[in-house]
Formats: sequence, C-alpha cells, structure tokens
Amino acid sequence: MDHETPPHRSSLPDDHVARIRRWHEAAHRDSTTRPDHTVDYLGRTLHIPPDVHPITGTSHLLGQAVLDEVRSTDRVLDMGTGSGVNAILAAATAREVLAVDTNPSAITTTRANAARNGVTLTARHSDVFSAVDGRFDLIIFDPPFRWFAPRDTLETATTDHHYRAMNTFFAQVSAHMTDTARLLIFFGTSGDLDHLHTRAAAAGLTSQTLATTQHTRDDWTVDYFTYRMTRAPVT
Repeated sequence: MDHETPPHRSSLPDDHVARIRRWHEAAHRDSTTRPDHTVDYLGRTLHIPPDVHPITGTSHLLGQAVLDEVRSTDRVLDMGTGSGVNAILAAATAREVLAVDTNPSAITTTRANAARNGVTLTARHSDVFSAVDGRFDLIIFDPPFRWFAPRDTLETATTDHHYRAMNTFFAQVSAHMTDTARLLIFFGTSGDLDHLHTRAAAAGLTSQTLATTQHTRDDWTVDYFTYRMTRAPVT
C-alpha cells in the first residue's frame, strides 16, 4: 500500500474547517471520559468499551440500510467495523461476513459482540485491504469524516490523515467487488463530502442516496447521507 498520500487540500471554506476542528476537539475530549456501556440497537445488544468508537445518533442510517440490503447469498465485507455493529447486522442474513479494523480492541469487541448476538463472522486486523482476500457482494464502509492526523488508536475511527484510508479504499475496492457488488457508504458535510464523491467517481462508481438526515449545532446544519454505490454502466 502506498503510504505517501499527498496532503489533502480541502475545498471547504476556512471558517467551515475551523468549526469542524472545534467539533472534533470537543468530541475527542468527551471520548477520554466515556465509560464501558451496553446499548440495544436495531434489535441487537452491543457492549462497547471506551477505546472503541460508539454508536451515534446517526448510526441507524447505515445500520438500517444494511438490514434492507443484505441478501442470504452475499459475501460481506465490513470495513472499519468498530464494535462490529454492521457486520453483526449483516451476519444474521449473509452466507459469510468479514469484519476488519486497524484497532485491535475493535477486533476483540466485534468477536465478543458477535457471540453475544448469536451470529458467526470473521474479525481480522487489516489496514484497509491489506489483509482482505477475494471479492465481495456487499461492502460496508463508514469512513472517518476528518482528514486530520489521529492522536491515538480510538481517534482513527473519526480521523484519517489526508484521507489516506479513504483514498486507498476507492483506489483498490474494484479488485474486491463482484460484478454485481453493492457498496453502502456513510458520510456527511462535517467532512469533505466533495472529496468522497470525487474519489468514488474516479473508481468508476455511481451513487444513489438511500437515507439522509440533518443535525444543527452552533447555528450550522450538517447533512448526513447513506449511499448505495455500484459500478458505473459501461457505455
């Protein structure tokens, strides 16, 4: 994998970037005091330790899309699985699920949560596709919104330096897609949404919006989207 990712030059206005940084700093402070907790979510029970990214108020936009999209014949990849939530939702239906993350605690947590919910899956440490083999019918990806440098392992769930992981994902995903594969991607305007669309288009993908919601804070409204992406038709 190429780790020499060019610096990300955001097209967002300076005041927009400054607000994103303030929000990010506040979230990072909150994460240092978050206790272990157990949540009920879309019919599943998940235990989430403080060093794994939690379920958020917008997580259901992607989770419900997974439930609606997954098929019994699917081989599924959950990229950046965190607590294993989307892998577990998929595993109740799919024939095979691989969940990957760079956070070792996320892998341990995913395995425990899968057992807790009575589903079978494989959880593996992988830097994007570094430990991923084969092709998949459904790929789920909730990429970090920020392009800042992470300060710890937990922060890699929300911060992807210069969007290295996102860029790598879109550069390599085609090699891991079956001919009729679908991608479910979650992102919002508190990140560089234009960059995500640019990389997806460069990968030959077309996007359909499945779900959207808004959240207003500090007099600024952020839009969140779940996209279904597929290979662009050959013309």
